[in-house]
Amino acid sequence: MPKTSARLEVFTESVIRGTTRLANKHGAINLSQGFPDFDPPEELLLAAERAARHGPHQYAVTWGAPNFRKALAAKQSRHMGIPLDPDENIVVTCGSTEAMMVAMMTACDPGDKVAVFSPFYENYAADAILSGAEPIYVPLRPPDFTFDPEELERAFRRGAKALVLCNPSNPSGKVFTREEVSAIARLAEKYDAYVITDEVYEHIVYAPHEHHYIASLPGMFERTICCGSLSKTYAVTGWRLGYVLASPAVIRAARKVHDFLTVGAAAPLQEAAVTALELPDVYYRDLRTKYTALRDRFLGYLDKAGLTYSRPQGAYYVLVDINALGWKDDTAFSEWLIREIGVAGVPGSSFFREPVRHLIRFHFAKKPETLDAAGERLLRLRKG
Repeated sequence: MPKTSARLEVFTESVIRGTTRLANKHGAINLSQGFPDFDPPEELLLAAERAARHGPHQYAVTWGAPNFRKALAAKQSRHMGIPLDPDENIVVTCGSTEAMMVAMMTACDPGDKVAVFSPFYENYAADAILSGAEPIYVPLRPPDFTFDPEELERAFRRGAKALVLCNPSNPSGKVFTREEVSAIARLAEKYDAYVITDEVYEHIVYAPHEHHYIASLPGMFERTICCGSLSKTYAVTGWRLGYVLASPAVIRAARKVHDFLTVGAAAPLQEAAVTALELPDVYYRDLRTKYTALRDRFLGYLDKAGLTYSRPQGAYYVLVDINALGWKDDTAFSEWLIREIGVAGVPGSSFFREPVRHLIRFHFAKKPETLDAAGERLLRLRKG
């Protein structure tokens, strides 16, 4: 029997999705895979009902239905502060997962190098490897997960053609400051490199922090490939609607990659999602208020349990330190937590290039009653 591709031996299956399967097996409360257990906005549900009945039910335009792209361009132009043309600057993808793969394959040739901040969402390294590129890791330093500009510049000196910037960041909840984003932009320009952004949590940011779009900085739109999604903002992770935003030259190339990867995203869901994209700005203010309350509710339980954590600035994840609990193996602890406590979290080692074994990632995109149930179980970890 012929051997399968050697590149597949370099990384494992998703640790996050594997943790979800283990949680389902043991009936644990799933705070591992980052999806809500509450419904999307009512307006969106009604639009989905109409689309299910009236369509469209056949292929949309490969790079996105015109009305979806028009609504997305208007919404993102408003929030990013730059004009976006629905016909020149957008490719609609099957979720941000495909968007990241499209961006990586558009920016990189086999043998190129890609800088990745560590900790990182597990897909980034796999995307680079599947594209034939080599990831170069740049550490983010806790507790604020800042980076050393000199370490980042060394990655560019080593030939990084692109940098992956997840902002707000999964798993750390880091929100990059304007100064940090500007420093990244200066290095990208200096070394003529792309910045591939993952901005799916753009609207989940906690005061006093603010999200800064690197593509909006002077001179950066031409070298930024923005990846986004409707999944987190509108609680529709299963709809798999994502997008790539970039300059016309980059988009022309990205359309080729997308066309042969998936042909196109689901037509009826694009039709329904126009309703979400046209929601007024008060929706995003309310979303921030809602997630701030959920964050504070869950962190309150961590405080009661005596657990140490890095306070999230954005997104809906928190990294919890298990050193004080006497565990030296985060994977073993994660499995024990699922079986014995009934709460699922992701071993932190799956997000780090460095040998980090003392962290667990939980997410708090859950109903208050779900967080209460999980929190009460976690109180069993309390010493004394």
